[in-house]
Amino acid sequence: MTYCIGMLLNDGLVMASDSRTNAGVDRVSTFRKMFQFERPGERVLCLVTAGNLSVTQAVMSLLSERLADDEAENLYNAPNLFEAARVVGDALREVYERDGAHFEKHGVSYTAEAIIGGQIGQEKPRLFRLYSAGNFIEATDETPYFQIGETKYGKPILDRIVSPEISLSEAGRCALISFDSTIRANISVGPPIDLLCYRGGSLALSFLERFEEDDPYWTKIRTTWAEGLKRAFADLPEPGWEI
Repeated sequence: MTYCIGMLLNDGLVMASDSRTNAGVDRVSTFRKMFQFERPGERVLCLVTAGNLSVTQAVMSLLSERLADDEAENLYNAPNLFEAARVVGDALREVYERDGAHFEKHGVSYTAEAIIGGQIGQEKPRLFRLYSAGNFIEATDETPYFQIGETKYGKPILDRIVSPEISLSEAGRCALISFDSTIRANISVGPPIDLLCYRGGSLALSFLERFEEDDPYWTKIRTTWAEGLKRAFADLPEPGWEI
């Protein structure tokens, strides 16, 4: 399992992913789940994936191989973000058509999800969530963020903080706290955490950072958040009943 977030803001986009795929008392596997496709001045795309690793890696291989083929629809010649999302959805369907029956035969869960966001040309930044069947939905002002993977533990902080009006910096900090909450509750999610911020209109990556377990800022923000929660709890009014 993994955890990924995509946020669509007035200022641009924030996307984040962890890197853990399997967890147990004697085994932890780490694979990058965030991928960037950039042609400065023309387009910036970011894709994060969750689900069966063999499926998502096959999808990424298809997408990467087709970048060099100008005759094929790919993420470098898609005219807009909707078409870019369709390219990813088609790759998901292709992998399923090839391998789905074999997964079912062996009782293996065929799950793969993705979030793609970015900007192409003068189009405004856009954000899409893709499902295993290759279908997708688009973020709106009413639904400005998507989660995939292990979503439930990190959702409350997003619901309280994320709106289109917050800054990229605020959204980045919120994403890290969402990951901290998830990591504390579920061993299947863990660092390194990849965090990307894109300022709309720049058509170039604004910020891309990988936070390892011992990263000073990652450690500081987790500690500060935990201490702040304890202080907030201690400041809650007494209930007024005898116990």
